[in-house]
Amino acid sequence: MHAVVIDVTISDRPAAEAELDGLAARVSAAPGFVAAYWVHLAGDKGTSMLVFDNPAAAEALAAMARTAPAAAVTTERIEVGEVIRHA
Repeated sequence: MHAVVIDVTISDRPAAEAELDGLAARVSAAPGFVAAYWVHLAGDKGTSMLVFDNPAAAEALAAMARTAPAAAVTTERIEVGEVIRHA
């Protein structure tokens, strides 16, 4: 499995949460989708981990995320990595 980790700065939390409904539907329909988690951290920070069953699917989602417009958040980092253990 491979994961896409995305860190964001949230400029408008209610708007960001409203955008998640459509985003979650698109991500879960992506080829190779396994699971996804969106987390609000302290202050205006957020992170997500999107898990896919193969590296190509994870890279495809990361490429889409790099070009997707987002009004309520600023993307700080997008990385793809191999999941080495899960429970």
